Amino acid sequence: MLNLPALNRRAFVVGAAAVGSGLALGFDIPFGGPEAVRAAEIPPEVNAWVVIRPDDTVVIRIARSEMGQGTLTGLAQLVAEELECDWSKVTTEYPTPGQSVARKRVWGDFSTGGSRGIRTSHEYVRKGGATARLMLIQAAANEWKVPASECTAANSIITHTPSGRTTSFGKVAEAAAKVEPPTDVKLKDPKDWKIAGKGLKRLDTVDKTTGKMIYGIDLKLPGMLNAAVKACPVFGGKLKSFDEAKAMGMKGVKKVVRVNDNAVAVVADTWWHAKSALEAMPIVWDEGENARVTSATIAKWLDEGLDDAQPAFIGNQNGDAKAALAGAARKVEAVYNYPYQNHAAMEPLNATALYTADKCEVWCGTQNGEAAFAATLEVSGLPADKCDVHKIMLGGGFGRRGQTDYVRQAVAIAKQMPGTPIKLLWSREEDMQHGTYHPITHCKLTGAFDADNNLTALHLRLSGQSILFSLRPEALVNGMDPAAFQGLAASGEAAIGYSVPNLLIEHAMRNPHVPPGFWRGVNVNHNAIYLECFMDELAHAAGQDAVEFRRKLMTKHPKNLAVLNAVAEKIGWGTPAPQGVYRGIAQHMGYGSYVAAAAEISVSDGNKIKVHRIVAATDPGYAVNPAQIERQIAGSFVYGLTGLIYGGCTVKDGYIEQTNFDTYNSMRINEMPKVESIVMPSGGFWGGVGEPTICVAAPAVLNAYFAATGKRLRSVPLRDQNISFA
Repeated sequence: MLNLPALNRRAFVVGAAAVGSGLALGFDIPFGGPEAVRAAEIPPEVNAWVVIRPDDTVVIRIARSEMGQGTLTGLAQLVAEELECDWSKVTTEYPTPGQSVARKRVWGDFSTGGSRGIRTSHEYVRKGGATARLMLIQAAANEWKVPASECTAANSIITHTPSGRTTSFGKVAEAAAKVEPPTDVKLKDPKDWKIAGKGLKRLDTVDKTTGKMIYGIDLKLPGMLNAAVKACPVFGGKLKSFDEAKAMGMKGVKKVVRVNDNAVAVVADTWWHAKSALEAMPIVWDEGENARVTSATIAKWLDEGLDDAQPAFIGNQNGDAKAALAGAARKVEAVYNYPYQNHAAMEPLNATALYTADKCEVWCGTQNGEAAFAATLEVSGLPADKCDVHKIMLGGGFGRRGQTDYVRQAVAIAKQMPGTPIKLLWSREEDMQHGTYHPITHCKLTGAFDADNNLTALHLRLSGQSILFSLRPEALVNGMDPAAFQGLAASGEAAIGYSVPNLLIEHAMRNPHVPPGFWRGVNVNHNAIYLECFMDELAHAAGQDAVEFRRKLMTKHPKNLAVLNAVAEKIGWGTPAPQGVYRGIAQHMGYGSYVAAAAEISVSDGNKIKVHRIVAATDPGYAVNPAQIERQIAGSFVYGLTGLIYGGCTVKDGYIEQTNFDTYNSMRINEMPKVESIVMPSGGFWGGVGEPTICVAAPAVLNAYFAATGKRLRSVPLRDQNISFA
């Protein structure tokens, strides 16, 4: 156990509490940590990233969260590559945010979202591995009394080249822990990778398939009690009163507690007893004015925002789009919309908390350990040296576990029962009705052609929610949400892939009471539908092939064009499709990566879609584990196609109507198309892979649907138009 120095609670909370899926904290990454701490570790810690046991087992510490996306394995590959260790002896562990803060944030950013797990930490974790290698080599050289320059490391063996002497990492690890870390560390050229860049098996697969893996929902602690919670179903509503007498008389119930100002929880010996008592207990809510809100009133408000006379933030512009539209030979206009979407992770939200007067610990699956830590400090009222968060494997996250509401509830309940571990588990209904949802948006698009059918202007006007306004208002830029323009920006990690002489892209920010959140893929999901489906509409209006029309606008966007060409070639674009099969295509940029998809579908009875095949291309710059990237692409299509057909949350009397999987469906295995992935890393940049390809799934299928039927579908989900998978 590390001896954690005292840290003022407020100093940390002020810097870290108001966190969405990421922390806006600057940090320096040292690779050693205090020497006394390193030397005291048993087995010895070579540096913050690497622990090596006497049997040569290599423990690589991973600060990011694993929720099925493969980041744990990918980061371990990067460290192991520079460490030159035996991959067959690699295992991993999570450090805690309390330990990290006590050591000047030695492990850096704990947040895992926005497909940033590898792309924003690759350099310093690689340096962690390289630094440990040099320290091990120096320790061996010291023992042999030879220059370190005469020694090399490979496969966990250090060799003194002139004499042929060898030793293992495990034999010199304790001595290496006392070596002064080098300050000048050179990283390998990716072309020389032997472990990274390879499609190695994931490190967590065996434990998951054998049932050994422990998720938050599985955790058991001695003397633990279980809690079920119910919050006001209307966002913004309050808890008015409850009658605990009925609950306290039921089997196993230990206590009924108020949780903040909007919820009540029952604590019992088992979760089912807690939930049953909670369901039986009379509760009165003060639902407030938001109880008048419906999907219809929200839609009306967002539609009003599409009026050019309404105020809007300009996110991207060049030329004079309005003048070009006014003088156009011909105009094309369309209005699209995208709904609230629920994260619907397989594991409902949960956290276990143990509070005493001088210690508060939390065990949970979280996408942001430091945000959970900050929440624990704030609710417990204890300083940082008396708190910690123990991260457990996540049963799905998708952005939802970047929030800390469930952690705050667990600590608040445990604080009312000091000395007793309390496991809080949300019911599926609570999880579905108290989320932070994919933001709802509408979009009006207008394109202008000259007399020769050249696209001269494009005006795209978004109306809808801002995630940053809700979760990270400090990240707004003069009131504007830059993230609302993901995939439509002039530059950056999610830039538009077309050049149009006159362009105007704006956002009329309108924020209903239902809270938005970072939902896997976030704003590129709807922005790609809007732009890529409208590009198809423009191509059709101009009487041009959809791919050729795009290519003319992409000459200054070679990486976008490369992935588009790759899927077009592999799908056989320009050659006849099989009888009754129709094709659609889309491309976009998100999270620093370039992606495209081409779909082949058939339509029966006008409303049943069979997606036969999707070809997907991704250029992430560097591919740390190509096999895992292929799995992420396929998995992202499950998410994207589910959202297209089945997704969508509706609002009635201020609350979310969909409460379980009977009303919020997910695509089944028999509905899943064949996915052919093209991983084409071009080097020179680091892009994400967990989220980008979601965004091209829906527009590729929607464009194929138009090819099949001649009908444009501009509203999602398709279930509301009586369209389903065949």
